[in-house]
Amino acid sequence: MEDLIISTLTEAFSLPVLLQGSLGADEKYPDTFFTFWCVDNVDKSHYDNDVTSYEWEYDLNCYSTDPLTVTNTIREAVKVLKSAGFIISGKGHDVASDEPTHTGKGITILYLEEENKNV
Repeated sequence: MEDLIISTLTEAFSLPVLLQGSLGADEKYPDTFFTFWCVDNVDKSHYDNDVTSYEWEYDLNCYSTDPLTVTNTIREAVKVLKSAGFIISGKGHDVASDEPTHTGKGITILYLEEENKNV
């Protein structure tokens, strides 16, 4: 699922897409970038005692040195991710930043993965 998030966002925005917390202490924050974190994945449905679909939940955050860029980028990301099959509610919420130069906005994204069974 991470591959789909990364490729969808990279293709649409040409911005770094990083696992939340993966920047080293000595690494400089990019001016604008995304982070993601898998909150949960659960069995969604079953058939004949087997899982047939999973629900994935991720936190997706955008950080930037420009607050307007953060707002516009996360709103555009909602559109892009919805077109890729993600389920998103809302337009984003504020998230804390470890760097005083950056502000952040976040969204919760869901994805329903159907299991392919060759019977």
